[in-house]
Amino acid sequence: MNILGINCFSHDTSACLLMDGEVVAFAEEERFNKEKHTRAFPDNAIDFCLREANTSINDLDYVGFPFKPGLDYWRGFIDFLKGIPFSSRRFAGQTYFDYSLIKKVIDFKKRYGYRNKILFVGHHEAHAASSFYVSPFDKAAILSIDRGGDYLSTLLARGEGNRIEVLKRIKNPHSLGSLYTVVTAYLGFKPNSDEGKVMGLAPYGRPTHLQNFREIVGLNEGGEFKIDLSYFTYHIIGGYGVSPKFLKLFGQAREPESEIHERHEDIAWALQKVTEEAALHLANHLHSITGEKNLCVAGGVGLNSVMNAAFLRESPFEHIFIQPAANDAGTSLGCALYIWHMLLGRERNYVMEHAYYGPEFSNDEIERTLENHGVPYSYVENPAKAGAELVARGKIVGWFQGRMEVGPRALGNRSILADPRDPNMKDILNRKVKHRESFRPFAPSVLEEYAEDYFDDYYPSPFMLLVLPIKGDRKGMIPAVCHVDGTGRLQTVTGKENPLYWKLINEFKKITSIPLVVNTSFNVRGQPIVMSPRDALECYLSTQLDCLIMGNYLLEKD
Repeated sequence: MNILGINCFSHDTSACLLMDGEVVAFAEEERFNKEKHTRAFPDNAIDFCLREANTSINDLDYVGFPFKPGLDYWRGFIDFLKGIPFSSRRFAGQTYFDYSLIKKVIDFKKRYGYRNKILFVGHHEAHAASSFYVSPFDKAAILSIDRGGDYLSTLLARGEGNRIEVLKRIKNPHSLGSLYTVVTAYLGFKPNSDEGKVMGLAPYGRPTHLQNFREIVGLNEGGEFKIDLSYFTYHIIGGYGVSPKFLKLFGQAREPESEIHERHEDIAWALQKVTEEAALHLANHLHSITGEKNLCVAGGVGLNSVMNAAFLRESPFEHIFIQPAANDAGTSLGCALYIWHMLLGRERNYVMEHAYYGPEFSNDEIERTLENHGVPYSYVENPAKAGAELVARGKIVGWFQGRMEVGPRALGNRSILADPRDPNMKDILNRKVKHRESFRPFAPSVLEEYAEDYFDDYYPSPFMLLVLPIKGDRKGMIPAVCHVDGTGRLQTVTGKENPLYWKLINEFKKITSIPLVVNTSFNVRGQPIVMSPRDALECYLSTQLDCLIMGNYLLEKD
């Protein structure tokens, strides 16, 4: 049985194809149309999924959408009425949004000539399904934290076998995701895109504004939280605005691209801290009502890898799972899984152990691209060894291999690699290659066999969604991946899930005795991760990357 999930209703549009309950293809539209966090209908992603499975649109038994038409409209209707006349703009926007969503579905059926069944799944139910059903847990508590969807910000649930039971829903506008996004915009960064920058900025700050933010985010009995909405305008007029009350307390908003001051760092620190506190409040309550030892996390806030580590460190949960596309891109996966398991009653037979579900390109396709561009290249028999030797010599290497990862983290198939021993490497990468802010850290990809030797509170992190402390005696050995607070957002690499990347890191270890490399996404600021050989070549030629290895082909700059 074939089920296609389509997220076309928000940013990070995507498509995912299940065949008999297993993921065979899963990709974000941004990788094809080159518009980061795109809202475009995922036609390219759908086409890829169908081609990868060698099937056609009417061979699909079901198409699922992670949205219940009109549900957010009616859930928020009373709140809109309370805010009249100020909420009129927000209400009109929501009306148009719901209309446009239904129109997208109708247009999809018409354009594709699709004649079989279409099903709608709740947004947060899709988030929950995207994590639990591909986790290794038979039973788990489930926490979905998002900016919003179907007029909900948060969902608490419990999963067992092929069933998910919803335990609590928290409605918008009380939303940790909205809080984080609005403050991201206030700090001069792009909302729904740069929240990770704020997380990276936070360790530079001090607890100057912690009490102020604790007054903004109130923690209530029953695991709930309330946002003091008098500090914001998003719930009235939409958008990402703060109120005069917020500006009076914290000062004027930072202009994009302007200098970052201590005040901005302190606000980022307080925002991150109260987000962790509220999320732990939710998790502790969820544990108290489920008694489960396993936790599955989803939703856009589930990409907050500092928060995820806090769940392990400070909550009663013993194990955690977050799939790599925890944001809205993952709802295409989730709605397909929800249909297969919850609606059709099928048993689980699949665990997501890797993220490599996107397009792959052969050596012949890579060579044709190189020939068409007229660039010099050489053939290498052992790309892993060649890559390791170059990185050990201090070269910055574009690494393009196998199937593209899904999710916002490069996991060793569309990566830029560098030497973690070089104390200047972070600044070099930020300035000369990534063209991004100097405060932003870089992640280590570490051989799983040695990860516990380098990280305190160690827990496997195959999808780079945990930030853990680097051991004190190791910090000086790997300064390029040690953030200002002594932590690193690690990716654990196994020979089973990515044998070629594992071999590269192992070869680097043979040369240097260090079992990890710097790994950052193969892109420049403002662009999505590269998808094709042409994308990789263009990025290589337009930046100060030293080398590029695609398949068995090596390019080097003088």
